[in-house]
Amino acid sequence: MTDGNIAAGVSEERAEGVMEATRRGYLMENEDEALRLEIKTDPRAVREQAAWCGVQSGMRVLDLGCGSGKTTSILHSIVGSDGFVVGVDASEERLDYAKRHYGGRQGIEFIRGDLTRPLDIPGGFDVIWVRFILEYFSRESPEIVRLLRPLLKPGGCLCLMDLDGICLNHYELPGAIENILVNLASRLDEDYNFDVYAGRKLYSHLYDGKYVNIEMNLVAHHLIYGETRQEDLFNWMKKIDVGIVRLPALFDGYPGGADAFRDDFRMFFSNPRRFTYTPLIMARGMRPYEDRPE
Repeated sequence: MTDGNIAAGVSEERAEGVMEATRRGYLMENEDEALRLEIKTDPRAVREQAAWCGVQSGMRVLDLGCGSGKTTSILHSIVGSDGFVVGVDASEERLDYAKRHYGGRQGIEFIRGDLTRPLDIPGGFDVIWVRFILEYFSRESPEIVRLLRPLLKPGGCLCLMDLDGICLNHYELPGAIENILVNLASRLDEDYNFDVYAGRKLYSHLYDGKYVNIEMNLVAHHLIYGETRQEDLFNWMKKIDVGIVRLPALFDGYPGGADAFRDDFRMFFSNPRRFTYTPLIMARGMRPYEDRPE
């Protein structure tokens, strides 16, 4: 990935693709989304999170919102030849990517499914993995969690992982940029069903669902300082690109408009003095053994 590719703005063709994807309901839709998900997925972090969630050899695991399939593949490597992992996503494009790069192996399968409706797949999973998904479904999250229960075997573990305060924790942001990001976060929830505070709500999803042995954890997802890594720059500039396309009027009051905001944020993020962090909240709960399969 060259710096020139990373710096490319949002073309008219991309903008049209993003707006069409909005009508399909996914905020971050763009022609590079599978690549963005691929680049931002840290195998070491996934393995650490999987260990905390109790993913072990021989288990059956459901990866909800599998995206590019990279995380599904890592989970597959953990459960081994005696286990089985199913990756589910609503995007045909990203499922095609996942199948090309990670499919064709015993014990791994990718299927298309609407996460807001009951999934027509056999249940009995030991672990259901829901990572960076509920933030895209601010209003539907409780129903999504409810629909997963029949797919989890009694004694199985539902693992919910999401960010909290995403895009809002940067130092030392110029005031004009910070104001735009705060307003952007609010508007994304109102207009696009995206919840920047999804992480803090995970415990209540499990509590309300009467899961037992609930455990919580909080770790740093983004902890960015010093020289900028190209994968971080690509990820964050892609978020800015999508925000500009989604809510163009938000940038009208910024000196120089959206293009100037993009350049200024890029300059800020490329400065080795800046500090950026985002908390990742992790929640796991067990379906009670006495809870009969539905």
